[in-house]
Amino acid sequence: MLATAQLIGFAATTRPQLAKRFYGDTLGLRLIEESDFAIVFDANGTMLRIQKVGELVPAQHTSLGWRVVDIRSTVGELIKRGVRFERYQGLQQDDRGIWRTPSSAEVAWFKDPDGNTLSLTQWPSRSA
Repeated sequence: MLATAQLIGFAATTRPQLAKRFYGDTLGLRLIEESDFAIVFDANGTMLRIQKVGELVPAQHTSLGWRVVDIRSTVGELIKRGVRFERYQGLQQDDRGIWRTPSSAEVAWFKDPDGNTLSLTQWPSRSA
C-alpha cells in the first residue's frame, strides 16, 4: 500500500535557527519553507521536516542517514564545514571516524545542533 507513496523524514529541534543553518548551510539541503511548526528541506527529493519543539531528548540511535557514493570525500567536506564526527567505543574507526561493517559498508556518525545522531553510509559497489 505505501510502496509507491513518498517518504517524509522527521527530526526535531529546540533551536530552530541553529537547525536551519546546520541543515541548510552546513549540510547543503535546500530550504523549502519555514513555519511556526517546522523547517522543511528538500533532501534529494525527500521532504525533511525539522519540527520545532519545546523539549527534546535525542534518541540514542541514528535518526537520519544519507547513502553517499564517496564517504571519505563527504566526511572531509563536512569536517571543513565544522562537523565533528563521533567515535564509539568498541568500533574500529579510522582517523576520520569511519567504521567498516562486516559487510564492507562504511559508516560515519555525526550530530546536529540538538544532539540527533545522523549518519553517512557508503555501501560496497557490488550492492549499490
